[in-house]
Amino acid sequence: MADPVITLHRDAPIGIFDSGIGGLSVLRHVRTLLPHESLLYFADSGFAPYGEKPEAVIVERTVAIAAFLLTQNIKALVVACNTATAAAIAGLRSRYPDLPVVGVEPGLKPAAALTRTGAIGVLATANTLSSEKFLKLEAQVAHDAGVRFLLQACSGLAHQIEKGELSSRETYQLVERYVAPLLAQQADTLVLGCTHYPFVEQLIREIVGSDITIVDTGEPVARQLQRVLAQRGLLHDAAMADAPTAKPLLAYTTGSNSTLALAFSKLLQLDAMVQAVSGPQVSC
Repeated sequence: MADPVITLHRDAPIGIFDSGIGGLSVLRHVRTLLPHESLLYFADSGFAPYGEKPEAVIVERTVAIAAFLLTQNIKALVVACNTATAAAIAGLRSRYPDLPVVGVEPGLKPAAALTRTGAIGVLATANTLSSEKFLKLEAQVAHDAGVRFLLQACSGLAHQIEKGELSSRETYQLVERYVAPLLAQQADTLVLGCTHYPFVEQLIREIVGSDITIVDTGEPVARQLQRVLAQRGLLHDAAMADAPTAKPLLAYTTGSNSTLALAFSKLLQLDAMVQAVSGPQVSC
């Protein structure tokens, strides 16, 4: 089946997608910066986490979800998942050249500007750290800025966050295990290379102390989305109004709708209308 012809409208919603609840850390910045925009969130929680899955599976899921969100007439797509961005964003842009697609990547450049010791720890999934996209970025920034990146795969951490265990003993022990070797190598800056990790930033701060700089990329992603929409003339007509009013939030999940609704409430203090779906299939 051929891909649909894409027609974009200013008043259409923005689709935001993640393997689970991690992308809510990006959605909160988008909602703050662009309160007039309608947002559709898709949590692929039935297939989460993506971090240790084969790349082909991640690409398949990402393409399927993009196709599903296009049936909801989105005007832009934010891939709010580092693993999916690394694996699939180039293919998405090739498949849907008319659709604005914004991805996320670990904040290596801002971290390089902030470090004092020149040693930067990167906390991410194994798939993100081994991806060609990430490795090219790491090599370029390390060369240009004269810094070294200490890469730490955080197996199991996104799963703990997905379960809502933001401050449990097991989560604390995981974080401690992953950051300790980075601190031992004089890292003074930590990059949160997974959109789930900002939800345990307070826990990370308790462990590493106040002298360590922590870099999250949610706000830069929201600003990039704003720039892309402005360039394409796709910002909502009301975006220049004096008294912005936030739009209702709609969400889909391949997991439990009550679990995702609770995540919106607990993590963002927001209400969302959540619908469970069985899981979009890839169209060929």
